[in-house]
Amino acid sequence: MRSLIKNSVLLLLVFAIHTGFAQDRRINISFEFYNDTFNLELDSSFVVSPQSSVSQQYILDSYKKANTGNYRLIADTLLRYKEKHKLNDWLYYQLIRKTAQQISPKKDDYIRYTFYKWFLLVKSGYDARLTTVDNRIIMYIFNDENISEVPYIIIDKKKFMCLNYHDYAQTNFSSLPDNEMVSIAEAKNPFSYKVNRMPDFKPENYSEKKILFSYRHKSYHFNIKLNPEVENIFTNYPGVDFEYYFNIPLSKETYGSIIPTLRKNLEGMSQKKGVDYLMRFTRYAFLYENDDVNFGKEKRLSPEETLFSAYSDCDDRAALFFYLVKEIYDLPMITLLYPTHVTMAVQFEKSVGTTISYNGKEYTICEPTPQLQDLRIGQLNPKLKNVPYQIVYAYQPNPHK
Repeated sequence: MRSLIKNSVLLLLVFAIHTGFAQDRRINISFEFYNDTFNLELDSSFVVSPQSSVSQQYILDSYKKANTGNYRLIADTLLRYKEKHKLNDWLYYQLIRKTAQQISPKKDDYIRYTFYKWFLLVKSGYDARLTTVDNRIIMYIFNDENISEVPYIIIDKKKFMCLNYHDYAQTNFSSLPDNEMVSIAEAKNPFSYKVNRMPDFKPENYSEKKILFSYRHKSYHFNIKLNPEVENIFTNYPGVDFEYYFNIPLSKETYGSIIPTLRKNLEGMSQKKGVDYLMRFTRYAFLYENDDVNFGKEKRLSPEETLFSAYSDCDDRAALFFYLVKEIYDLPMITLLYPTHVTMAVQFEKSVGTTISYNGKEYTICEPTPQLQDLRIGQLNPKLKNVPYQIVYAYQPNPHK
């Protein structure tokens, strides 16, 4: 019965939007956004016409209609929420996506849905662009970060990443003609993919994952709280550089279910033994699988996604190891990228075994991924001994922290 009522309300909402608010000029929209109920007031003057095909003229006409309408009701509410909850750009974009979905559901009218996402981004100050190619509506956004796996274009020496490329999975973006972009002069801000804070989720939406780990003939049990919404947040998250990737934090409930337990388990251990424990935890507490087999493509998992996922590879374990060592010991670390492998090295007061010299300091190899041999701290896979590598991330603790 509850489902029937919910569906009926949704149908009435869609009907009201599509019929131009026959009775009222405003309608209230509410939807869940992580731990909150997000409330919006939608004015009929903001509703643009549906369209079966897309053109630049449609975008311009729709912009004129929405821009002369009472769009500030929505834009100001979004920006206030962003400021209050300190949303980074990626999470703010998720809020805009959900807002556009309420106004014009994606499956019903993809063109209008994408238009609303773009409009709300530019009215939030971001330099986003729209173009049309072969009845496709494609959205780009200004970004000056090191991002991979996403089509991009260069305009006036500025890089614009495609925000909706995943909706055109079979499209070769490099072969698309350079059609004119629709842009708004006052929208100038770059968009960042840096995720330095996770949202608060409802505690009741977490489930527990039991993990058993053995270290030096002793068994350790973990009940880690995980929320499937984390996976949704990063579904279309691109490949970011290692600094961004490794520093994506755990959500509050997940953090509270693993970090205090690890700290308790490490009590009485020396620093090196504790790092060895964390190295072996990331190496053996989770099943290994290459991304090509697991996902069909390269996909970097955040530390929390690695805890959630049934399988993970070397990139993911390096990120989780980094996060755990940083949170518990906050030691200097470097990330070594080989042609087919990623591993870590940690700076101790006194180095052990195989070390890597970097900026006058010695870093001890700590391999967080399963190998053919049971490698100890300071042991590098012999197959990598003469293989060239890059140091792609160097972490130094904040002395004022």
